[in-house]
Amino acid sequence: MSITPQMVKDLRDKTGAGMADCKKALDESQGNMEEAIEILRKRGAASAAKRADRSANEGIIIAKTSADGSKSVIVEVNCETDFVARNEEFVKYAEEIANALLSNDVKDEESLMAVNIGGKTLLDLHNEILAKFSEKIGVKRFEVIKAQGFVADYIHAGSRLGVLVETNIQNAVEDAKALLRDIAMQIAAMNPGYVKREDVQTGALEKEIEIYRDKAIQEGKNPEIADRIAKGQIEKFYQEQCLLEQSFVKDSKKTVNDILSEIAKLTGEQASVLSFRRYFLGE
Repeated sequence: MSITPQMVKDLRDKTGAGMADCKKALDESQGNMEEAIEILRKRGAASAAKRADRSANEGIIIAKTSADGSKSVIVEVNCETDFVARNEEFVKYAEEIANALLSNDVKDEESLMAVNIGGKTLLDLHNEILAKFSEKIGVKRFEVIKAQGFVADYIHAGSRLGVLVETNIQNAVEDAKALLRDIAMQIAAMNPGYVKREDVQTGALEKEIEIYRDKAIQEGKNPEIADRIAKGQIEKFYQEQCLLEQSFVKDSKKTVNDILSEIAKLTGEQASVLSFRRYFLGE
């Protein structure tokens, strides 16, 4: 069968693959469009193995919450170049992954790739995206929160940094949601290690005290003075590393704990941050 330029164009429109790849697939399938699409999918899957040792540090972070607020997800999807990361089709593929996580009970990447979307599995879509771009592409990590209360999500400009903040709040009014989003932005900007000081493990705390004490002794302080300096530095550590004790980025006269108190007044509930997730691209 003669392969016409229109057939090649139609296949390219359906798959996004290069013209030469489309022509080759149509030749192999003797003009059968569905077989040609399958050939391109398989070629994408096969070529993935060749890209396994390549570095994929670009991509996109997506954080979102279901319409009823019962479930939230954060996911990092990687590629090799910023050019692909900004491509509309790559972004759409990453959005499909996030939506699949929201809509299905996914335990791992294998069950994620088995999710059916409009008659295709995510694995099919994955192979198609591999066929379109000659890069290593894949899901690096994801987490799912089945919320006990309201979850605020935040994506920083450029989609390279995302945050989920899980709270105990059951009925968040709009003003409270805005403040909770501010707290998510706080986490993005200040990168706390813990929610509150009680979350700091004893081993980590002892290590910090030892570091501060040794530094003071190296500066010529006697052990007793060094101990007092170390204890003072631990308070500073709490203020820097514990979310609730951080100075609020929008008003340095307040702490994040003060903002939670404002939220409590708005909602009529005791407001607490239960957990947070912060994803920075490539970390």
